[in-house]
Amino acid sequence: MSASPDTGEQERLILDAVDRFLERHVRPVAAKLEHADEYPAEIVERMKELGLFGAVIPAEYGGLGLRPSTYAKVIERISAEWMSLSGIVNSHLIMARIVDRMGTEAQKRAFLPRFATGELRGGLALTEPDCGTDLQAIRTTARREGDHYVVNGTKTWISNGIFGSCFALLVKTDPEAQPRHRGMSMLLAEKGPGFRVGRRLEKLGYKGIDSAELVFEDYRVPADRLLGGEGQGMACAISGLELGRVNVAARGVGVAQRALDEAVRYAQQRRTFGRPIHEHQAIALKLADMATRVEAARLLTEKAAQALDRGDRCDYEAGMAKLFATEAAVENSLEAMRIHGGYGYSKEFVVERLYRDAPLLVIGEGTNEIQRLVIAKRLIERNRI
Repeated sequence: MSASPDTGEQERLILDAVDRFLERHVRPVAAKLEHADEYPAEIVERMKELGLFGAVIPAEYGGLGLRPSTYAKVIERISAEWMSLSGIVNSHLIMARIVDRMGTEAQKRAFLPRFATGELRGGLALTEPDCGTDLQAIRTTARREGDHYVVNGTKTWISNGIFGSCFALLVKTDPEAQPRHRGMSMLLAEKGPGFRVGRRLEKLGYKGIDSAELVFEDYRVPADRLLGGEGQGMACAISGLELGRVNVAARGVGVAQRALDEAVRYAQQRRTFGRPIHEHQAIALKLADMATRVEAARLLTEKAAQALDRGDRCDYEAGMAKLFATEAAVENSLEAMRIHGGYGYSKEFVVERLYRDAPLLVIGEGTNEIQRLVIAKRLIERNRI
């Protein structure tokens, strides 16, 4: 899908601004913050100023109104510099997209402008201690009492859980419903009495971003915060996760590209047996495979993002992009480490961070095993005999 000249110019200006932001405010401090697992508060303030928390929120509600294909390019750049920052944006914008697609006009006008400025920031609260991929098995309940819902339950692995203040919360309003998804609903839940952070979760990689357990104990939510109506919780989640999967695919492209860049640079600097190591066939073959994976991942991600631009259903395209790009990130990060040899295992080089960050991508926003099942199902649906 070709962009108009005006759209292309807007994209160029946005990407140039993102590049300057990364060079000035992220690159000098990313390694220090990541190794300390410190929340990047100053960077988040800069992200607010840049408008990134309103990236895909329509302009009429105060956002930048970026097309998903432009947003994907923004995320690729951010992830190549420090992947954790893209997660701070992603979970928040999934919540915003759900409100934009499933919310009432009153809900949009009440929340989207505050989401766009970052005044109200948060994410998506789906996962529970005993349920990840099988969302229909959630146990968090919301019981209607007058003009409120009373919520009880626990969510875990929630991005922005500590520093965020509002979450799209998946609950069971009818635990006995069959099929189970008909008893699921989604509420916009702002922090308040009965809503607390249980604990901060430590991780192998993906550091800096606050991943947390959220606990709800007789937490009361106004009934007008219900999104899409009772029984529409799964539909709400799906409406946001397509954008989320494009985001994660773009993260995969960014990590895979950075791994390639670091490997290409090091392969020209490091010499063995009297010549740069890129002249050794074993290294040259690795570099060729890494470059091919990056290009293929980027093209798949662009195709999925362009389907979102058109408003098409894109679980097939987004699933393929997420699957391939995230596996490319894992493979390229490992190959970059191997090309660097012992130095790749050192915290002095960025490749060790890429190696720790990449595995999250094959798990987050639906495991890659789930993506394969979605792809196969849609493939058959498109090719019935």
